[in-house]
Amino acid sequence: MSFLPTVDLFIGDLRMPFNEEVKYCILGISVALFLIAMGILVWQLYRYCSQAPKEPVDVLLSSDVKPAKTGDLHTETQRPNFKVEKLHEEAWRLSRCLSMGSHVELPSLGNPLEEEVNGSLRFSLYYDQLQSRLVVTVLEARGLPVRDFSRSVDPFVRVRLLWARHDNEEEKGEQSSPSLQCVLHEWQSRMVKDSSSPTFGDQFSCYMEEEDVPHTTVRFEVRDFDKFSRHGFLGEVRVSLCDMKISNPLEVLEDLQTSQKDMVGEVLLSLKYLHTLQRLEVGLLKIRALPQQSKKDKVRLYARISVLCNQFKLRHQKSTAKTLCEMTVFNEVMMFTLPDPQIRACCIVVSVYEIHAARKSSKRLVGQVTFGKGKGSEDEHWRLMMRSICQPIAKWHPLLI
Repeated sequence: MSFLPTVDLFIGDLRMPFNEEVKYCILGISVALFLIAMGILVWQLYRYCSQAPKEPVDVLLSSDVKPAKTGDLHTETQRPNFKVEKLHEEAWRLSRCLSMGSHVELPSLGNPLEEEVNGSLRFSLYYDQLQSRLVVTVLEARGLPVRDFSRSVDPFVRVRLLWARHDNEEEKGEQSSPSLQCVLHEWQSRMVKDSSSPTFGDQFSCYMEEEDVPHTTVRFEVRDFDKFSRHGFLGEVRVSLCDMKISNPLEVLEDLQTSQKDMVGEVLLSLKYLHTLQRLEVGLLKIRALPQQSKKDKVRLYARISVLCNQFKLRHQKSTAKTLCEMTVFNEVMMFTLPDPQIRACCIVVSVYEIHAARKSSKRLVGQVTFGKGKGSEDEHWRLMMRSICQPIAKWHPLLI
């Protein structure tokens, strides 16, 4: 019998088929990679020790932290397989949003100005009975306040003609509810730069039946032009034409007053909040508004529903456009994903716009509805929604402008 020879090899006997220079290069690269890995490990340990989790009180006290974006909140709440660390991070971001109170200005939301209103406005009114035309002329403003940071003011005047329904035309006979109004025309004067006593001289006219003149109110809004934000409110003057004789040109000088909202319609909304799914459902059912008989082209309405958290806009959705009539029916439901910390301190803003078939690119704000839970007050509709269990609660809200 023949046996195969056995070969005993030791580690020291192994030889690599490289020269000495290649061996030292491989050894140097290995040492460099080892040092880099150790450096990354030490850096991660340092970050872990220095960024220890803080209490929610510290987060509430920090006012310079940026709020979380809406898209991140929405995507994370819809994922079923997220981690516990991600939930903890989202809770921190929500608490920052609730505590910051970031002031994002929206049109016609809340009182435009809480300070004392100063200044006066001079204008003229004239109704031409032969041509059935109302002529409104904005002449000048006096003693307007200046901005604190720039010590200047760039004023302009926005003019609205509000028409109220005749008393004998109200068929429902609800004496408790105020009469609806509609905006017949809306104009804007030119802007005068850096002047607290500007001279405008802008003239506007429109066709109006003589029987509609006593039911018309002219509303002048003096505003401060701002290129990067919402225009500042300086004051307003409103004149009812039923108390004035304007068969001849009549010049009027009136002091500016604080802003007052006009009811231009009503909106029927339904609210439902699903606690398990953390979803808010806002139903846009009907809009009651007066159609403008003076305009021959077709007018269409649509609504834009926005969810705000301390005036910070989180999300918004738009409805489809419907032809304007006295009772426009929508029957649409918008869904918003809102976690529990957000639903406890948010509000809903419904902005109704009108568009014309002849002018597709133009839109005009008809009015707004603001309700929900703020810092010091809570709407009755909102309270009923939070108390109900998966049941929609419907209620009429006034549409103001």
